[in-house]
Amino acid sequence: MAVPQEVIPILRVADASVAVEFYARLGFLKEWEHRFEPEFPAFVSVARGHARIYLSEHEGDARPGTLLYVRHSDLDEIADQFGATIETAPWGRELEIQDPDGNRLRISEPDD
Repeated sequence: MAVPQEVIPILRVADASVAVEFYARLGFLKEWEHRFEPEFPAFVSVARGHARIYLSEHEGDARPGTLLYVRHSDLDEIADQFGATIETAPWGRELEIQDPDGNRLRISEPDD
């Protein structure tokens, strides 16, 4: 069985449950959570369609402050929900928000 090729960014988060709630506002749903022991840091997968992000409480997995570029079909709803300003670029409209851990998301609604 061939494994589909994909790239999955890993974001460092302080509290995975808080991060899961944030990303749910963007349409990402929690797929699974792993901990080596109940009191150990969490490693969580969230997905929206074919897009997937790993959220890690493990200090060595990633640095806070990462930038993700996300394409989304309803930029106006996101702008309203997060109080963000939509900018117009030559390739389409986009806005930028931050998750609770300072990871930046540049969200774009590309021109057709």
